[in-house]
Amino acid sequence: MEQRLNILVVHGPNLNLLGQRDRDKYGSLTLGEINEQIRLHAAQLGVEVAFFQSNHEGALIDYFQLETSRAADGVLLNPGALIRYAYSFRQALVDLGKPVMEVHMSDIAKTGVNKQINVLDDVRVGQVCGLKEQSYYEGLQQLVAYILQQRA
Repeated sequence: MEQRLNILVVHGPNLNLLGQRDRDKYGSLTLGEINEQIRLHAAQLGVEVAFFQSNHEGALIDYFQLETSRAADGVLLNPGALIRYAYSFRQALVDLGKPVMEVHMSDIAKTGVNKQINVLDDVRVGQVCGLKEQSYYEGLQQLVAYILQQRA
């Protein structure tokens, strides 16, 4: 029997406030509701998911360094604004050595103070933006397809 893929779903700073933040950009679902929908999508794809959220860069880095994280097959990541300046966060993903699919609920080309820099440009295998919670579901499908293609 083939082992199921194990995907880490990691939410960065401020995503704990989903459902309360700007609904035009981020939709009305809470983080818990989004996680439940991701779990359902993952089950349809035959994938196991583990969730983590922190507002602290160091806590996210610590999570990527855990043995259980190192055993995962890939990372579905909404890093929020960490894409603009978090080089130690970037290095933790490089060290993890797993495929990373970057997702954002808003259109990051139109938000934030520094739209030119994304520290994950050369780390991620793909990016889905601007689809609100659908960004996660589309990103999960793309990540799973990428991992399966790499294994074929």
